[in-house]
Amino acid sequence: MRPVSDLQRRVAPFQVITDMVPAGDQPAAIDEMERRIRGGATDTVLLGATGTGKTATVAWLAERLQRPTLVMLPNKTLAAQFANELREMLPQNAVEYFVSYYDYYQPEAYVPQTDTYIEKDSSINDEVDRLRHSATNSLLTRRDTIVVASVSCIYGLGTPQEYVDRMLKLQVGGSVERDMLLRKLVGMQYQRNDLAFSRGTFRVRGDTIEIIPVYEELAVRIEMFGDEIERLMTLHPLTGEVISEDDELYVFPASHYVAGPERMERAVAGIEAELAERLGELERQGKLLEAQRLRMRTTYDIEMMRQVGSCSGIENYSRHIDGRAAGSPPNTLLDYFPEDFLLVIDESHVTVPQIGAMYEGDVSRKRVLVEHGFRLPSAIDNRPLTWDEFGERIGQTVYLSATPGPYELTRTSGEVVEQVIRPTGLVDPQVIIKQTKGQIDDLVHEIRLRAERDERVLVTTLTKKMAEDLTDYLLELGIRARYLHSEVDTLRRVELLRELRLGEYDVLVGINLLREGLDLPEVSLVSILDADKEGFLRSGTSLIQTIGRAARNVSGEVHMYADKVTPSMQRAIDETNRRRDKQIAYNTERGIDPTPLRKRIADILDQLMREDADTEKLLGGAGRQQSRGKAPVPGLASRARVARGDGRPGSEARGDLVALIAELTDQMHAAAAELQFELAARIRDEIKELKHELRGMQAAGV
Repeated sequence: MRPVSDLQRRVAPFQVITDMVPAGDQPAAIDEMERRIRGGATDTVLLGATGTGKTATVAWLAERLQRPTLVMLPNKTLAAQFANELREMLPQNAVEYFVSYYDYYQPEAYVPQTDTYIEKDSSINDEVDRLRHSATNSLLTRRDTIVVASVSCIYGLGTPQEYVDRMLKLQVGGSVERDMLLRKLVGMQYQRNDLAFSRGTFRVRGDTIEIIPVYEELAVRIEMFGDEIERLMTLHPLTGEVISEDDELYVFPASHYVAGPERMERAVAGIEAELAERLGELERQGKLLEAQRLRMRTTYDIEMMRQVGSCSGIENYSRHIDGRAAGSPPNTLLDYFPEDFLLVIDESHVTVPQIGAMYEGDVSRKRVLVEHGFRLPSAIDNRPLTWDEFGERIGQTVYLSATPGPYELTRTSGEVVEQVIRPTGLVDPQVIIKQTKGQIDDLVHEIRLRAERDERVLVTTLTKKMAEDLTDYLLELGIRARYLHSEVDTLRRVELLRELRLGEYDVLVGINLLREGLDLPEVSLVSILDADKEGFLRSGTSLIQTIGRAARNVSGEVHMYADKVTPSMQRAIDETNRRRDKQIAYNTERGIDPTPLRKRIADILDQLMREDADTEKLLGGAGRQQSRGKAPVPGLASRARVARGDGRPGSEARGDLVALIAELTDQMHAAAAELQFELAARIRDEIKELKHELRGMQAAGV
């Protein structure tokens, strides 16, 4: 299952570095999970209530077990949040982020009813692609690695052994012919570019070769004397500053689908054989149009693979490139982990069903493409894992959820490890059932009470139309309200939540977007309209998750408007009251006074606004306008010149620095607008460094 060999993983301990200590029932939960896992338990369920610090528990558990860990979450947003929190607690270890690298993705498809072919269209996020490569690099070179991933990690990825075999090992004193080294870099999908030096490229200056590995932000410099490697250095690609001198370095391929010449020749031969067989089938069935379509497309792809080693949609030929048998599962991120890795599935009641559904959704689309001659049958084998294949590739698993699903509970015979006591002493909200007659008037009254106390309200409805109409009605009454549903732009959703926390309005009306992973400590009331309408949005699980949105406020309450108590309502109320009684008893026994949760409003938009305010203060209105009016500072050369000063007059250097800060501020906002939050954060950090330098120049009177 784990074919990777001949690569020594660096052994370093997981070490949590934080001022926090396990509190509430975290210590008991960590001890019990460690006991079960060390005792060989295949599955463990952590029933963790909202706000009890499940992320911190995972960090402390990793420190106890000292095993590589994969954390799976249902979407990119929750994965990013989880990864950032783990990085804060494990700053010296490799906490990686692995999600789909598409900002936009329209899969290839064919609609027979209208004879409509939809070509694959996508936009790749370059920074997320780097983070994916960084994850596989860390997994192959060190044991202290935690990868936080979305469910897309069960989709096909290149063969780990081939990825390692194509790796370039560099060692001071080693002997390698310079031209051979350059050819090997090209074979690893790196591109030579002596002018625009960027990630995934290399440049050559005599006997000096510089590479920016596809998974790194720093560059590698190789200095040779004849055929001998004389020096190896890690350096900043912008300033040229040497970060470290190295005796040995590894450079991994620029693509997970890299293949050597022999493997590619075998793949092409296999594709040609399959093409001949499939064309015969189509012609015997009288499908001449489909046969011609398949012949033209596949022969073109084969020629591209022979000439340049790749083609558009090369992943559709991954079975031949990997040398797999028909119907066999693809390699995935799971194959890059060592045998003893631990799997943690967060929000398992959502994530587990997603894992099971991915295969069927993918294969049904590809079957249509194959039937109509757009792809060879082997394209179906470029796919996610089936549920059974996924189960074969994992070992010990921890399921995290406030509402564990039937699958997880079946795996543990109903036994769970509980973590329902919050370190802050906060208790689950009181649930109050109210009649639907006059519900809107009652809701308005409750909203006004909260607004006077500077608290926020969430209202859940069953339809988008009702959310919009209710918002309009509240606005007519002078209540500051907004609505949130699936048609609201993604970036606008982030802004709405931030504005709610800041008090720019008091009421947010939504549907089912107000459930998992939404942390709003300012919310003291959650009102659930039509709570007795049984269905997905009013199931026991959904109601418990929705109730949890009021669990971060000392005076949190949940009002259910209903004319009868449904089984789902009763289940949610009973479970909430059980947890609430346990929490109150814990606080009473220890004399704990619940503390309001003071979670800082620190999403990327907030950071950008604070960065803008600081920039405006530093540059001044006139300086800011002047900098915006100047021509953009040319790329790398100017940035390096600004960073070093180059001995130019102080006023000229200061002017360039002001212009560069302004230019990067624009780039930061552009990245955030495109939801490239990791890139925006990197640019923000660079701006901070430049402003520090500018302040130093100002202090020196330059």
